[in-house]
Amino acid sequence: MERSFDIRPVIITGLSGGGLSSAAKIFEDKGYFVSQNLPPAMILQLTEMALAGEAPIEHLAFVTDVRARNFSGSLLETIGAIKAKGIDPFVLYLEARDDVLIRRFDSVRRTHPLQDVDPLSVGIAREREQLSAVRDLADVIIDTTNLSVHDLRRAVEASVGELTAHRQHVTVESFGFKHGSPRDADVVMDVRFLPNPYWIEGLRDFRGTDAPVSDYVLSQPGAREFVDNLVALLTSMLPGYRHEGKDFVTVGIGCTGGHHRSVAIAEAVAETLRERGEVDVHVLHRDLERH
Repeated sequence: MERSFDIRPVIITGLSGGGLSSAAKIFEDKGYFVSQNLPPAMILQLTEMALAGEAPIEHLAFVTDVRARNFSGSLLETIGAIKAKGIDPFVLYLEARDDVLIRRFDSVRRTHPLQDVDPLSVGIAREREQLSAVRDLADVIIDTTNLSVHDLRRAVEASVGELTAHRQHVTVESFGFKHGSPRDADVVMDVRFLPNPYWIEGLRDFRGTDAPVSDYVLSQPGAREFVDNLVALLTSMLPGYRHEGKDFVTVGIGCTGGHHRSVAIAEAVAETLRERGEVDVHVLHRDLERH
């Protein structure tokens, strides 16, 4: 008799140099049985073994990248076959900007698996093209361009949550526009219309997670109204996202540096969403420690 998964199997994929190995370690730390560099067909086989009770594994994660092209079958076909068994795998896709990928490859003196005799940039372009269809169906896309290993852990944990099979997940991510807006956000809001605590004596060295800054930001005209309106907007959008098969939604809230206004507003939005109790909510402050 086949058993069912309460926690969705995870497929970690994306661009070479995008952080797949680091993500695998995060899932290992969370108690997952992680298999790396498996051909697509073996992902299905291991999932079937776990379903049949042949292995005492409940939390499964697989890492696969473009090198799997050398084996028969495709990742898209494998995902379809797993879904045909009534299991909805969670697909995590990691990527980064080309210049960052090139720097990462150069630092470890590696060649790209699709580079051949061409420049590294050509290999990266080929990989983006080959993985575009997988990227389109990913549950969560994380751009690791500006993330340290510790930032990546926070981003994965915030985006993934507990991976329960029937809950929708919302990540509220604060950021600073001067560091670039998050390319993996589904919705991006700008709170630079609020006065900047940076210019208020006694508040500059605090952050939006601190009561003095939070109280100041939320006491400004329009701040609370903005939070309520944004939550109402998201509440109206989430059923549509779910209907389209998107259970993981990232909301980016930005200010200048990502230290004060965006952080305070992100916390308030997350708290208000949690009070509704309809979705799992996580907060990520991308640039809180960045100068």
